[in-house]
Amino acid sequence: MGPHSGGAGGVSANVPRVGCGAAIVKDGRILLVLRRKAPEAGCWNLPGGKVDLFEPIEDAVRREIREELGVKIELGRMLHLTQMIGADGQHWVSPVYLARILSGEPENREPAKHASVDWFACDNPPTPLAQAAREAIAAFAVNSSDS
Repeated sequence: MGPHSGGAGGVSANVPRVGCGAAIVKDGRILLVLRRKAPEAGCWNLPGGKVDLFEPIEDAVRREIREELGVKIELGRMLHLTQMIGADGQHWVSPVYLARILSGEPENREPAKHASVDWFACDNPPTPLAQAAREAIAAFAVNSSDS
């Protein structure tokens, strides 16, 4: 989750930004990406990104996952809301949805943005974990019947 280049329609760094993410969980394992860029560069995080102007959040989640991983997903319930305030001088508000893969095999389609994509046991995640991933795993553990 987090920023991607906004181009001419980009957002000022002086205002909160809206992101989105997917907690893709299967058989007690969660799909994570290793971030190359701030915020939280070098941390394992949920796949996701920026919500574009006038884009419904659910559409943004599906679009970001398709762009980053090349898979089509189905969204479940909203799992939690990440409020990342101050990390690397940024402020993001990002809803995270439970999701499952409908078609395709996840692959790293944005190698400039992610160093790696991999599955991890929810009860034994990698380190370091980004805030959104920590919160998603904790929220998922509260109701492990979600998988």
